[in-house]
Amino acid sequence: MTRIAIDAMGGDYAPREVVAGAVWAASEYGVAIELVGKQDRIEYELDRIRNEGIITSAGGFKDKKIKFDLSKLDIKITPATEVIEMGEAPGQAIRKKKKSSIVLAVDAVANESSDAIVAAGSTGAAMAASLFGLGRIPGIDRPAIAVTLPTMKNPIVVIDAGANSNCTPDMLYQFAVMGTTFSKNVLGIEVPRIGVLNIGEEAGKGNELAQATYKLLEENQDKLNFIGNIEGREIFSGICDVIVCDGFVGNVALKITEGTSSMLFRMLKQEFKTDPLARIAGLIAKPFMKRIYRKINYEEFGGALLLGVKGITVISHGSSKAYAIKNAVRVAKEAVETGVNKKIAEFLEGTNERSA
Repeated sequence: MTRIAIDAMGGDYAPREVVAGAVWAASEYGVAIELVGKQDRIEYELDRIRNEGIITSAGGFKDKKIKFDLSKLDIKITPATEVIEMGEAPGQAIRKKKKSSIVLAVDAVANESSDAIVAAGSTGAAMAASLFGLGRIPGIDRPAIAVTLPTMKNPIVVIDAGANSNCTPDMLYQFAVMGTTFSKNVLGIEVPRIGVLNIGEEAGKGNELAQATYKLLEENQDKLNFIGNIEGREIFSGICDVIVCDGFVGNVALKITEGTSSMLFRMLKQEFKTDPLARIAGLIAKPFMKRIYRKINYEEFGGALLLGVKGITVISHGSSKAYAIKNAVRVAKEAVETGVNKKIAEFLEGTNERSA
């Protein structure tokens, strides 16, 4: 049985929502869970769920009540006496706080008591702990965050979505390799198309990094299905399957997407309250709105994989509630079962990956 280690203290709503999501995932996906954090607080949340027999955070438009029998689930607690807060410098924090929940969650995978990590706390701390605790896949200079986004056609992968602000062309080439492997083996895209996120389609557009990356990917089209530059407006068009960029650009694009979709739904909800006719239209449209919301809601995707380390780390949104945590566990389970890290290493070996 796949066991997932979860930093129970990470995120805006920890440990309550994190523990609830872990219980939910154990029930729905048949995985074992290792909750890492302050034991008394985790036990309190587990006792609450045990006594109530339900979880009431389901995400989307409306909370639902989900029933559980905790006695049938494989859940254990690993005590952690420290927590790395959002404002702490990641590198220093993981060296100073060796008994923190994120460090011990990574240790669980390094020691093979668990198969993957889910963390909703500091992205920097999760990345640093994974990098130092698990090490890099040979041929990868820096790990990168791969975010899955919906389109009108198939899901796309944006990589890097925030792990590396300063990149080299070789790093972006490696991101393309990792994104391609993820898209093929986890999302089921047979021959993923790769695009470089840029300010124009022409090869000469963009800064030095974008131009050099274009040239490098063009030179390796026998190994990767590179289709050229894509502009921001084309991200959701479905013309490519893997979008490559540095972490600064990727994170800005991701946050703009989140903010825009949230604003549009708030505007629609307001319009449906303006007069009696609008309210009737809103009631008619509600089922369709729910279906659309599920397709674009970050909670549905659960979390983003940190690719390039020798282990599975899924980084969830800091505001994740139980539904998002549950889906993050699903992402971790799928990554373990598909062996995405092994396939990245095999790809690099098979294509004689360039050294930096």
